[in-house]
Amino acid sequence: MLSTLVWLPLVGAVGVAVAPRSVSKMLGMGVAVATLVVGIVAAISYDVDEGMQLEETYTWIEAFGVHYALGLDGLGLLLVLLTVALVPLVLAAEWFAADDVDGGGARAFVAWALALESLSLAVFCATDVFLFYVVFEATLIPAYFLIGGFGRVGRGAAAMKFLMFQFAGGLVLLASVIGLYVVSAEEGEPSYLLSDLMALDIGTDAGRWLFLGFFIAFAIKAPLFPLHTWLADTTEKATPGTSVLLVCVLDKIGTFGMLRFCLGIFPEASEWATPVVIVLALISIVYGALVAIGQDDVLRLIGLTSLSHFGFITLGIFAMSSQGSSGAVLYMVNHGIGTAALFLTAGFLYHRRGTMLISEMGGLEKVTPILAGLFLVAGLATLGLPGLSPFVSEFLVLVSAFDYAWWAGAIAVTGIVLAAIYVLWLYQRTMTGPTPPEVEGTADLGAREVGAVAPLMVALVFFGFYPAPLLDVANPFVDDLLAHVGVDDDGPDVPPGDEAHGETEGDY
Repeated sequence: MLSTLVWLPLVGAVGVAVAPRSVSKMLGMGVAVATLVVGIVAAISYDVDEGMQLEETYTWIEAFGVHYALGLDGLGLLLVLLTVALVPLVLAAEWFAADDVDGGGARAFVAWALALESLSLAVFCATDVFLFYVVFEATLIPAYFLIGGFGRVGRGAAAMKFLMFQFAGGLVLLASVIGLYVVSAEEGEPSYLLSDLMALDIGTDAGRWLFLGFFIAFAIKAPLFPLHTWLADTTEKATPGTSVLLVCVLDKIGTFGMLRFCLGIFPEASEWATPVVIVLALISIVYGALVAIGQDDVLRLIGLTSLSHFGFITLGIFAMSSQGSSGAVLYMVNHGIGTAALFLTAGFLYHRRGTMLISEMGGLEKVTPILAGLFLVAGLATLGLPGLSPFVSEFLVLVSAFDYAWWAGAIAVTGIVLAAIYVLWLYQRTMTGPTPPEVEGTADLGAREVGAVAPLMVALVFFGFYPAPLLDVANPFVDDLLAHVGVDDDGPDVPPGDEAHGETEGDY
């Protein structure tokens, strides 16, 4: 089943690339919806209490212990579902955006989007480190062409900067992947299977050096300060749909890798590096928010808010507690939902105003109330308003931060205050005030545009009031991971949903 899930979009991308232009978008949407259906079937087949499931393992390169190995645990399942849900929404929102672009237009955009979906799914399902590395690097190909081929003036330079940063991280990661082969070969038969590497006794010095290679690559991908400078340039120049795929899907590979590989394979090194990582995460939270406040470009501002949010996710991961880890996993999903809604509504704004400069906007809420309302809800989700799903994630991470050290929690809280400033100021400057003459008669959102963001809005509200379905999937993964790391977490457990585990006094 997982092979079908992973490779169906790639086959669809090839089909879209050779199909007549008149049917390419419909074919691409059909493939994206079919992939969503397969993802839902996989989720229905998944048992939250059984660990890694739906596994497929075949020998690939026997001499090096390389396998074609796929599997899903709670972390992978949530990110797979996020990915397969976002891609059809992006295609619907960008339905006409690339029609007039040279070099293939909409057909090329859809094909590259499906290729990126396929490779991202392969990353989240890979249980062999070598296979993970191959698809990790392969994601750069469709991402580069999506950034450089579609968007605003300067996108070529932004695509090159993105590629150079990611390629540098990949080279560092490759060195550690080779190092893992050497270590596993010294212990007996070489193997890149995650289960074998997690059971391997890696020496302290070797483990710390190998950990650094993985962590640097993931810190670039996430991104984390000070390896973040490609992010704002990319989101500013790329299309909003491309930014959704990059920030809400591709960048999650960074924090996914921290949980899966840094903590999973190098638990001792992860604890050793925790103080430095916590400081970097706190800098990302505050710096990203402060810089976002001063931006005049909507898409650049949204990109920098994600620097702050990835700081929260990293903080939760390395706080080494049940609340922090569950909050981080939940944050990855909720950030993807909320930020996707914000990017897509910003794209609708751009199509109506022809500019992303905040200083040239204002007065839209009277003529486009639906657009203004959806933009406001997406912004409020970004700042963590109670009742919307990111609040739950943020709350859990802050609890873990205060549990780690009072000063860590105090600094992290400032990120919430700053988020309120940049979100509310953004809405005020773009939507409120007198309506300029050139804005009079601007059309509000149509049925297609509302349909593209409506599922995201429903998810923001539903998981804001009832996060149990997500926590039911995340908690068993978190419990197993912390047990493997050897963390003695004496804090209260994050309560699971009653229907999955029953209601007991100990849960509360």
